[in-house]
Amino acid sequence: MITVEEAFELVQNHIKPTTKTDAKLVINALGCTLSKDVYSPINMPPFRQSAMDGYALFLHHEEQYSIIDEVKAGDGHHPVLQAGEAVRIFTGSAVPDSANTVIMQEKTNREADVLKLTSPAVENENIRPLGEQVQKESLALTKGTKLTPAAIGYLTTLGISEIEVFAKPSIAIVTTGNELVEAGQPLPYGKIYESNSGMLLTALESLGIINVTITKVKDDYNSTVNSLDKAISEHDMVLISGGISVGDYDFVGKALLELGTEQIFYKVKQKPGKPLFFGKKENTPVFALPGNPASALSSFYVYVQPALQKLSGNVDFSLNRVTASLTSSFTKKGNRAQFLKASLKNGEVTILEGQSSAMLHTFAIANAFVYLPADVNDLEKEDGVEVILLPV
Repeated sequence: MITVEEAFELVQNHIKPTTKTDAKLVINALGCTLSKDVYSPINMPPFRQSAMDGYALFLHHEEQYSIIDEVKAGDGHHPVLQAGEAVRIFTGSAVPDSANTVIMQEKTNREADVLKLTSPAVENENIRPLGEQVQKESLALTKGTKLTPAAIGYLTTLGISEIEVFAKPSIAIVTTGNELVEAGQPLPYGKIYESNSGMLLTALESLGIINVTITKVKDDYNSTVNSLDKAISEHDMVLISGGISVGDYDFVGKALLELGTEQIFYKVKQKPGKPLFFGKKENTPVFALPGNPASALSSFYVYVQPALQKLSGNVDFSLNRVTASLTSSFTKKGNRAQFLKASLKNGEVTILEGQSSAMLHTFAIANAFVYLPADVNDLEKEDGVEVILLPV
């Protein structure tokens, strides 16, 4: 059994970023990662641009100017100013080439076409230079940049409508268990509703991964082998839910061995999620997650999510970790590291009731994990602890 830190490092070391690429419309590329550098096709701004509502001036030594014109945002005409002349101008408008400053309207008094300054004007003030943000043919965004709403807005301001990104991986979810019944169906005695596939599917969708196949397998060895063989051969990553323990009807481990899957590790010194398997066949990574829902989701966030980010080309991804103050004392039982479902608010974190690996009700209201290393047991109120923020 290996430590959390060893398990995380092994996953990262064995995941290779994809080389597959897709051409995507910029507005459809949220969460994708650029597969090559992007260069600006224009100067941004593409003209000298006013940063204020006010007046563009051709400076002279007097406080009084003659207003000769007006330039609204989007206007294409180019008034020519002489010394002592001004044009009314608005934020975002093109500043005439002959103007050498923009004074905000609050520092002026206007009477008809005569403008008087109430504060001194400073040369080049309130003018955004041509190409101030990025110059034509210069590097706009580098390969490996993850496309956030801001990045998409930035590319759109440059007139870029299509870019090349790393392809999102295709994922197979394989769930096992004779005891599982689909939600919406009658629930016979001894059965439970299957939740892990939908939970993992939506967790993947939150990462922008929509090419997902779900296969449900009964506790039968041959069916398990055939289903896993198909999943591994047809997808970029396989997530297995359940069947990885050592019970008489847990066939996943044996099936993976028969298929020639390399075991990187099996079992992690953690709670929840001790019976976690990670391996790969050729270049396809395989995670066999514990069947208990909270264990499966915890393992997904800590290990699978970073692996998916790296596989998708986002090699700089890291879990969002902060330090927060505990709202009450806590004693950890046992010698395993723990990921405790918690609520983080205003720099303080509360460890929630209901930490069982079979229960999701606490997970449903949690927004963070409190991570307690294996060698930490007793914590007092207001102690600082490591907190891993969960996606929302």
